[in-house]
Amino acid sequence: MANITFIEASGQSTTVNLADGWSLMQGATANGIDGILGECGGSCACATCHCYVDESRLGDLPPASEGELGMLDNVAAERRPNSRLACQIKASAALEGLLVHLPATQE
Repeated sequence: MANITFIEASGQSTTVNLADGWSLMQGATANGIDGILGECGGSCACATCHCYVDESRLGDLPPASEGELGMLDNVAAERRPNSRLACQIKASAALEGLLVHLPATQE
């Protein structure tokens, strides 16, 4: 389990406790977090779960796959060095306290 804090573009902050193996996208959509659409259901095919991971914690994440990097080329909001797709990040104890900022738009 890991407590993950989602910070919406409006500044609204919500912390959710995610079971190991759940993607950040699953956790956000299941908990009504605005700013994550996840239109493809987590198959890394739409880029509507784009997020900005706290830069100081990037080393705690597995590197983005080639497929994820390709999909990040299609994000609606600004792509940054800390851009990731929330469907590709799985919760684990190693991510406890992770801050995830959401862009103003996904489409």
